[in-house]
Amino acid sequence: MSDQSDDEQTPRTAGGTGGGAPGGTPAGPQPEEIRFFGTTWVDHDGSYTARRVGMAAGSLAAAVAACFVLRFAYEGLEIADVGGIVNVLVVLMFAVCSAIAFRKTWEGFLRRPADPAREESLRSLKAIGFIGSLLAYCARCFVEAPGEKLRRAEYETARARFEKRRGTRTGNPAARKKPKRT
Repeated sequence: MSDQSDDEQTPRTAGGTGGGAPGGTPAGPQPEEIRFFGTTWVDHDGSYTARRVGMAAGSLAAAVAACFVLRFAYEGLEIADVGGIVNVLVVLMFAVCSAIAFRKTWEGFLRRPADPAREESLRSLKAIGFIGSLLAYCARCFVEAPGEKLRRAEYETARARFEKRRGTRTGNPAARKKPKRT
């Protein structure tokens, strides 16, 4: 788990809340990287828009290619003449799994899972419905980098908490002068 208590847990950050390392790392929490985007999501710099467009096109192309592969598999079932009920069950299985994978992937962009063990148990279902995950990724790229809203909220909360802690420090408490009583 983690060494922090629940009330002091900060979001995952790439540098923690260090006090400004000699290597030039700024003080305070660092933004969490997003796959394929790095930390360009913070200021929308470094060809952020081009990456979003590219990731949307890439995930859509991968979903289309996956549909062709599934179509060939379905034709293989027809050639094998396994029966109508098996064909229907295979199509139904991929449709349901894709819908669930789309929903779970989309929810993962909006909030961290409340029960990570449950999400882990759905991994195989998401693997079967990978087309739904690819479509969710593609659709989210039209709005923002997938997971940007969640990470931005966590990062801003961590920055505000850091600034508040930093602003309330007054130096060495032992060196403070005690107020005179009259």
